[in-house]
Amino acid sequence: MASMIALSLTAVPDHLRGALTRWLLEVTPELYVGTVSAKVRDELWKTVANSTGNGIAVLIYPADNEQGFAIRMSGQRRRHLRDFDGLTLVSFNSALPTEEADNETAKHS
Repeated sequence: MASMIALSLTAVPDHLRGALTRWLLEVTPELYVGTVSAKVRDELWKTVANSTGNGIAVLIYPADNEQGFAIRMSGQRRRHLRDFDGLTLVSFNSALPTEEADNETAKHS
């Protein structure tokens, strides 16, 4: 059964953006939506995840869970998905590596 998906891309190669327009509608720059089967969604995600390079990709699609949707992420990012008793939440990494962040905190103390 087909369902709606949303795919957000940041700083990905142009060829990937062009390939996605075969299946999805680009409603704003680098935001794609469409209705596809689970098989097509999974194949599109494999292509996106393998082509992201230094960019970022986020896929949101319906799922049979408490939130009603699932999220997949790929690429260089500060946000990470965390599962908390079946709820998917987003956590943020520090912009600085841990040692630099500790030194920066010590300077301001």
